[in-house]
Amino acid sequence: MDYTALIAQVRQYTQRCSELLQEERVVACMGSRLSLNLCIHCLDRNGQLVGATTDEFAALRLIKQKQATLLVATDQLERGSGDDLVSQVKRRWPDVRTLLIVGERSETPAVRRAIEAGCDGLCLEHRLGQGTVPQALSCLAGGGIYIDRTLASQYLHHHPAPPPPASAQLSDRERQVLQLAAAGNPNTAIAAGLFISLETVKSHMRTIRQKLEARDRTHAVVQGLRLGLVDWPDAG
Repeated sequence: MDYTALIAQVRQYTQRCSELLQEERVVACMGSRLSLNLCIHCLDRNGQLVGATTDEFAALRLIKQKQATLLVATDQLERGSGDDLVSQVKRRWPDVRTLLIVGERSETPAVRRAIEAGCDGLCLEHRLGQGTVPQALSCLAGGGIYIDRTLASQYLHHHPAPPPPASAQLSDRERQVLQLAAAGNPNTAIAAGLFISLETVKSHMRTIRQKLEARDRTHAVVQGLRLGLVDWPDAG
């Protein structure tokens, strides 16, 4: 693909990413050394990047040592794998947000493991010049989630919904809240969009998680999609 016409657009995306990451402490873990060098150049303008590696196990060490708040990783690594890294991070430090960039040849089980581990954002590598990373980072910065529509469809196709829990009957308002969460809206945006208080949104999310027997917000969204309780948003 000839990217020449997208150069100015990519510059804008890079600037936007830098703005979104101003308050973050980022560890980057990428299998391609070229990609990692480009990431360093793009993300370290204001000192947000506190660690960079091509190795899953070094990334875990850096996240702990540097008190990282965000992991940006690719699925293919020189040692280890991105989906295993996300699973380890979410198990050890659930508050650390994770953005996984997935190649076209990534296996469906890897995507499944990342989603079910609670990965906060999944982007497709071949769509990086189309604004998906800034969109994902914007969602993550506000406490939302982002899963590329193609990856979500792939996941749902290969993993049909199990029988829904008996308690999985959402009210109309709960469906609205979950639909907005599925679109990557943080709680503050959901509250503004529905003209309700932030505390009410949080209360609805707690109830939704209980009804869907979900571990967290991301799992609740995935469960809602799998059970057909909400539609996948057009924007992914």
